[in-house]
Parts: sequence; structure tokens; C-alpha cells
Amino acid sequence: MNSNRIVIVVIGLLGSLLLFLPLLSCTETKTINGEEKNIKGEELFKFETRDYICSSPCVADGIVYVGSNDSFLYAIEAKTGDEMWRFKAAWVNSSPSVVDGVVYFGSMLYNLFAVDTETGRMKWRFMTDGGVHSSPCVAEGMVYFGSGDDHLYALDAETGDEKWHFETNSKVDSSPCVADGIVYVGSLDKHLYALDAQTGNERWKFETDSTVDSSPCVADGVVYFGSGDDQLYAVDAKTGDERWRFKTGDDIISSPFVIDGVVYIGSNDNYLYAVDTLMGKEKWRFKTGDDVLSSPCVVDGVVYFGSNDTYLYAVDAITGEERWRFKTGDWVESSPCVVDGVVYFGSWDGFLYAIR
Repeated sequence: MNSNRIVIVVIGLLGSLLLFLPLLSCTETKTINGEEKNIKGEELFKFETRDYICSSPCVADGIVYVGSNDSFLYAIEAKTGDEMWRFKAAWVNSSPSVVDGVVYFGSMLYNLFAVDTETGRMKWRFMTDGGVHSSPCVAEGMVYFGSGDDHLYALDAETGDEKWHFETNSKVDSSPCVADGIVYVGSLDKHLYALDAQTGNERWKFETDSTVDSSPCVADGVVYFGSGDDQLYAVDAKTGDERWRFKTGDDIISSPFVIDGVVYIGSNDNYLYAVDTLMGKEKWRFKTGDDVLSSPCVVDGVVYFGSNDTYLYAVDAITGEERWRFKTGDWVESSPCVVDGVVYFGSWDGFLYAIR
């Protein structure tokens, strides 16, 4: 056989193999707890907006709600990715909350909106004097949210009428958490505040050494939150006394998720951390390629979170071992929402993704 023909045949075989390899990788599995599971992360659909998404999606009654910096809040069919409706606001970085057929969300042009989930029509809006990056919390007929005008607001969820407001000394980008009649929220003035949910009166405040962008999480009488001073804090929910603090290598913008005696949180040092809730001792850390601004979500023993290295990660909650990762076209600051085995999240590439 001619040597040129041999080279051509070999190149042809290699080309065929290279074409076939992606098909193999799409079905790569591993045995986890005795079961064969997909470890790649399979895309069900992606929905394109016209600008970046840092808003975190909320899924209710088969519909995904998510904001985009293209000024719209979108309602998207959770199984197909078909658009149901869109509502024009302005630069929606706030993450929506859905309660009793109403979706609540903020915009960077100073408003909090309440929109009917069926029609996509506005029920009411409330204007502040600053951008609303904070995501609303709805509890006991009230909507709580922060604003760039340095205030935390409490509104009637049905009418949008103001009940009270509380002034801090800087922007409130942190999203409030309500537990046992107390609202907890951070401020860029370096404090975490505990306020009476009905009156807005201050119960206590806790000072850190830098800004508090991170949103608090309350579990078993303890408030967990991060700060720009690189620390994860655990504070007594009633008294505001510090239980412990855990130091990471950079700012913490990510918000904590607490389950089964472990608090999970990201840091701008590129790591996701798993920390024991009792003593504040590190259980494990997982390294990514960039800042972890995304807040983790834990479902069925798996931690899902994004990184500015463009990946969404799925990590074993006990061991910290990577299950799979999914690549997008830009930062993943959006925090994932997991419903019926599907992970929904946004990316700075402008897409909402549905992965399983």
C-alpha cells in the first residue's frame, strides 16, 4: 500500500474517533451510592435574554421567574423553556419571590413591583430613593426588602402600602430573612440588624469589620452571614452575641445555606466552604477558578452553586467531591434553584439554563 494512502487512512480513523468521543462523554456516568448517575449535567433548555442575568430564579407552579439586566422580568414554562410573559421594569438584579399568585421583585430604578403571575400585569409598585438590588422576603402578609437609599422597608403585601421603614448608614443590598417575628438584614455600613417584624424597632445590631452584602440565614436559633472582612459569622438570633467566626481568604458576598449541621458558603477566594455549625470548624473546601458570588443550594446530598469561572458545579455535600460541572459563556453569579431534579440558574452570558 502506498505510504500516502496509509497516512490518509490513519487520519480518517482518527477523525472518526474524535467525532465519536463527544458522544461518549455525553453519557459518562459513575456509581454513586450504588446507582449509575450522569455526572456531566445535561442541558434541558436555555432561554435567551438580551443582557446578563445575576438575578436568581424562583420556580412556582411550573413557571420559572427570573430577572435580567435587559430590564425585564420573565415568566418561563419550567419544562419547555417557552416564554409565558415578560414585564418591563428596569435592570432586574433582584431575585423574585412568589406568594399567593403574586411575584415580588425589585429594579435598579428604585421600585419594588408586585405582578400577577397569571397575567403578567402590575398590581402595584412602591418607589424608594435608591436602586433595589435586595430580594424581597414575604412573611405574614408583609413584604420586606432593602434599598440603595439606606433603608429597609416593610410593605403590606396586598396593597403595597408602607408599614414602616428603618434607616441604616449605607446601602441595603442584602436580602432580609424573617424568623420568629424578627427581620434580619445586612447593610454596607458593616452591620447586621435584627428588627421587630411588626414595628421595625431595633432589637440589636452586630458590627463586622466591612460591608455586609451577604444575606442572612437563620437555623436553630443562630443567624449565619458573611462579610467583606472575609469572615463567616454565627450569631445568636435572640441576643446578637457572637457564637463563632470562620475566616476565608477574601470577601464573602455569597449567602449561606444551612442543612444537617453544616453551613455552606462561597467566598471571593474562589472556594466553596462546608463549615460545622456547632464549632465553626471547616469540614471541606472546594476550589473553583474564580470568585464564588453565587449562593449554594443543597438538595438530596448535592451542593449546587456557580462561579465566576463560568461553571455551575454539583458537589457531594458530605465529601466535597465534584459530581459534575456545566460550562456557560460567562460568570455564574445567579444562585441555582432546584425543582424536581432540574437545576435552574442564570449566567452573565444572558441565558437562563435548565440542567439535570
